[in-house]
Amino acid sequence: MKYGTSLPLVAAMDHAALRDFAQTLDGAGFDYLTVSGHLLSTEPGRFPDRPAMMYAGPFYEPLTLFAYLAATTERLRFRTSVLLLPLFPTVAVARQATELSLLSGGRFELGVAVGWNPLEYQAAGQDFHTRGRRLAEQIVVLRRLWTEPFVTFHGRWHTLEGVGLNRLPQAPIPIWMGGTDERALRRAARLADGWIPLGDPSEIMPRLRRYVADAGRDPSAFGLTARLTAGPDGPAAWVAEARRLVGVGATHLSIAAPPDLAPAQALARIVEARKTLVAELGG
Repeated sequence: MKYGTSLPLVAAMDHAALRDFAQTLDGAGFDYLTVSGHLLSTEPGRFPDRPAMMYAGPFYEPLTLFAYLAATTERLRFRTSVLLLPLFPTVAVARQATELSLLSGGRFELGVAVGWNPLEYQAAGQDFHTRGRRLAEQIVVLRRLWTEPFVTFHGRWHTLEGVGLNRLPQAPIPIWMGGTDERALRRAARLADGWIPLGDPSEIMPRLRRYVADAGRDPSAFGLTARLTAGPDGPAAWVAEARRLVGVGATHLSIAAPPDLAPAQALARIVEARKTLVAELGG
């Protein structure tokens, strides 16, 4: 079992606080840190059916942030959770991810999804309506760029004629995928190393395992990152929830603290929860 946590969605820490947060996790034995967010922000109230924190930001830029944090830590892994990949040029992401993987000693993982905000796609000059199909082709191209110094590829959105990074990561960078609709799940089953659900995975995971098997892949090797809140009910409740998620197939547990805790209390709580879970479940 791997244990991690995430930074708050809204960028609220300065560089020193971010460094101290990551170093505390590193010293406490955490396996990974994730960060979510959007490329662009929109004024509060623009999407009244969604919480403002989901689109107003401000958000962290994950690859730059992870490069900084990787230089201040020793074992902690870093994962985007998620990068809205169709907003970006594939070869640029391939290059940046490779450099981050090399500079961190292989401690970077790429979590991707398509997002929901058409205004971001408009601003980035990308087609909102074909984002899922483009993401699927992007992953194929990324995997080739990470394993072949020069690539020839002809697809709908990519044409590569004997070009490449010519500087490869030490190992292919793991790709995780988010999303819960049918198309996203089938894409993840075909293409991803693991799945990052937004909510409780227990109902969806059996179906996703079938899709993985249908794609000719080993369901037991497919990762699942599940979220666990270390709430006020205490360690017994945390362990019970962790056991339930492991039973569903969780390979990674992302520990969160209740939102009413102050930052220092929240950090202490997730450190306490990890220690409790490792004692009961191993890690």
